[in-house]
Amino acid sequence: MEKYLIPLVPGPVSVPREILNVAAQNFGSADLEPEYVKLYLETEALLQQIMRTKNRVVIQTGEGMLGLWTALKSTLLPGDRVLVLSTGLFGEGFADMAKAIGCETRLLAFGYDETFRDFDAIEKAIREFQPKMITMVQNETPSGTMNPVQEIGDLKVKYGVPLLCVDIVSGVGGTPIHVDDWHVDLALGGSQKCLSAPASMSFLAVSDQAWDIVKQVKYVGYEALLPFLTATETAYFPYTPYWQGTAQLKRACELILEEGLDSCIARHEKVAKYCRDRIRKMDLKLYPVEGAICSPTVTAVYVPSALTWKQLDNDLREQGMVVGGNYGCLAGKVFRIGHMGTQANMNLLKEAMDILETVVHDI
Repeated sequence: MEKYLIPLVPGPVSVPREILNVAAQNFGSADLEPEYVKLYLETEALLQQIMRTKNRVVIQTGEGMLGLWTALKSTLLPGDRVLVLSTGLFGEGFADMAKAIGCETRLLAFGYDETFRDFDAIEKAIREFQPKMITMVQNETPSGTMNPVQEIGDLKVKYGVPLLCVDIVSGVGGTPIHVDDWHVDLALGGSQKCLSAPASMSFLAVSDQAWDIVKQVKYVGYEALLPFLTATETAYFPYTPYWQGTAQLKRACELILEEGLDSCIARHEKVAKYCRDRIRKMDLKLYPVEGAICSPTVTAVYVPSALTWKQLDNDLREQGMVVGGNYGCLAGKVFRIGHMGTQANMNLLKEAMDILETVVHDI
């Protein structure tokens, strides 16, 4: 299906015409024109507002995974210790990435259907392992859960851990993000989730302490952070920037701030609550366990026992509705409803829940 009539995939989300139109022109060469640097700085300032940070925000051409690799490769060396806090597939992915760099990695894994609650165990792991970096995912998309960051940031400060790296890809723009108050050194975002732009841009807020480590590591690969430290001052970027993508990202940020960041977050929370309430009324089972923090941007639901995921997906697609399947051990067992960005729309969710209710009740 090339175009979704009722799009509820948890990213990339439906892009509004206003953002699509931004790219419908030929810009000059971003390598040559001062207007691109001006656009970059304006976009950075908007992202700082949304992420609630005074830290520099680096904007890169590439999907959100680029930012994850950028953060790790630019600050870690073989043998460095990385404590990976995980409640899902993406959380565990940090461990695989750190191992690929040659780091000594400790994985503290909680249930995929859980969120951080055992802070004593986390504190014990930090105290005993003494990592250079702690990694975590704020909004675990496959699980439909949201982890608290503030408590981890406080522990990072208490034990003098140099770096806290947090994936905020599916949370930024739809959930409260407080990079500075949470003591996050590397906050990694992407354009295609709550920001509702195409899947072409990644960005990361980098603390002063992280920049000091970047300068020590001196990583020189394609994903390297170091060249961005002086890029806007020298108008020299490590590769040709994507002018259209940056302009779309800027417009996406403007739309959120024009709505009001608090209002935008409240909209996501309202739609998420409605979605979960309707799921329960259908006698479907939410994936997160009781007491876990459900995500305001995506709802994870067990596939009904009387249906396979393939059957459910086909039945929904026949009515123009597309939701997300899942990965790894959740494949075929849990599906995901992406109510983020443009899709955090009450009318859209009402229509979608009516369709889902018809499908599951016709079993």
